[in-house]
Amino acid sequence: MLSQSQTLQEQFKIFYKEHKPKNFEDALEKFAIFGGVGWGEIDTSKPSFELIQKLILDDYSYIRNDVNDITTGAPLYHALLSAIAMGDGKTHSSYKRAKLDKDVGDKAVEELVERGIIYVEKPKKEFTSWAENEKLDNKLYFTTPFLRFWFAFVSPLFKGIRDGDYSEVKKRWQNREAEFCDLIFTQLSHELIKKSFQNEDAIKEISSYWDKKITLDIYATTQSGKRVVGSCKYTNSKVKKSELRRLQELCREAGINADIFVIVAKKGFSSELKSLKGKNLRLYTLKNFKELLE
Repeated sequence: MLSQSQTLQEQFKIFYKEHKPKNFEDALEKFAIFGGVGWGEIDTSKPSFELIQKLILDDYSYIRNDVNDITTGAPLYHALLSAIAMGDGKTHSSYKRAKLDKDVGDKAVEELVERGIIYVEKPKKEFTSWAENEKLDNKLYFTTPFLRFWFAFVSPLFKGIRDGDYSEVKKRWQNREAEFCDLIFTQLSHELIKKSFQNEDAIKEISSYWDKKITLDIYATTQSGKRVVGSCKYTNSKVKKSELRRLQELCREAGINADIFVIVAKKGFSSELKSLKGKNLRLYTLKNFKELLE
């Protein structure tokens, strides 16, 4: 049973409670695959592909029927959803990948939003110096992690799966596993930042930021009007001071006057960067994700 009506934080909280992961790395990686669906208890310490095969691929026909009930099974929808799942989520590149004209794509997006499958994030243009008529793409996101996984790794490769051949899925997963968790890590980081600011200067709005030149993982404004800018680093190395310099440079380029910088890192930070931590630089690791469970 899918839970598109719940927020990502609610879905993560339920997932953690149901499956009792041993650590937040396991929790996040398995949530990126199975999040938003009731599965019974999952042993999150097992390798991801072993779980994918057992819980999803071996049960393909049954799950496909459930997914088709949500999407209507329309090939146009499935082409667009796979394009969103496999790409950067921007409307233009998603339509191009799905081979859809803009009018057809826009209509499909509207219908998929109504069905609770995806949501739209609009760009922030207040810091750019472009002409008024210059257009920026919206970004499209899935409401449920599992649906994103399905349309990235299962739906496009259904013929082999249907015939019991999982080799294509395995190869695609091995090639993209590392990057696949990035988005969920960033989205949950947004929830973490909202939570951590709520008792001092609550976050009014948070999203990613993109323009013609730059992209930022985190752009937020607080109730008092402060601007929060940050990055999410889902890598196996500690984040260094150079990441803060990079963020500062990107803000200069975009014309953003940031009051607070935040960095969320899977594996923590160098001593040099930690020494700069304070009111204007907040540092978070996976351990902080326990705040999302409260």
